Amino acid sequence: MLLTRVLRAVLRQRVVKLLALCGLAYLLTGCAGTGSSSRASSWEAAMGPVSTHRIPAAQLTREINLRQSFVPKGRYGRKYNRPMTPRYITIHSTQNPTGDAWDHAKALHRGALRGGRTGYLIWHFTVQEDVVIQHMPTNEQGEHADFDGPGNNYSIGIEMCEHRGNDMLRTMDRTAKLTASLMYYHHIPISNVVPHYHWPRYKYDPPNKNCPHFLLENGKPGATWNWFISRVQREYARIAQ
Repeated sequence: MLLTRVLRAVLRQRVVKLLALCGLAYLLTGCAGTGSSSRASSWEAAMGPVSTHRIPAAQLTREINLRQSFVPKGRYGRKYNRPMTPRYITIHSTQNPTGDAWDHAKALHRGALRGGRTGYLIWHFTVQEDVVIQHMPTNEQGEHADFDGPGNNYSIGIEMCEHRGNDMLRTMDRTAKLTASLMYYHHIPISNVVPHYHWPRYKYDPPNKNCPHFLLENGKPGATWNWFISRVQREYARIAQ
């Protein structure tokens, strides 16, 4: 009897540990399963389907809630005149748990983010759950992808916020709408909507950045990225051509 009680106690302890580990996996993945397809399916269910009702492009732009806060021309990230005809859209994530879209706009305005060819980082849009802020015109090169490569020379940069309290599902939904709108106005195909990972940075090891990390699997595009792209494509299909 004593041996049986001991075995039962040990079994209960192992079950408790297993449940705790499962709970941790749930918190880390944000879904019931740990697979990327489960994560994408969970997010799709929570966000709901994209409407199939056709709308004018201007209406989709209004849904985005776009605000402009341009870095002054000739200052910091816009220090030099670098014209661009965009061919790509590059999706990033801020990996900043404290700064919201307005904080990033302020940082770009005072040249607080250093790097790139000009000495200052800059991108075109920052997205959070309730707003999109534009920092520079889309016909100018940013400093957000790959130094003097096609990522900077030919792509529009979009950063998704990750600060505490920000609804990431609403942020991704708003980013998908913004991306679809930019595709329409700049005649960019869905095949040219890429993650930051797409542009190798030859001064770094590894050269391909794990960004946007929550849309990648093991640092590379996979099922979750494909789900996001499908969401963008469905938003684009809403636009009355």
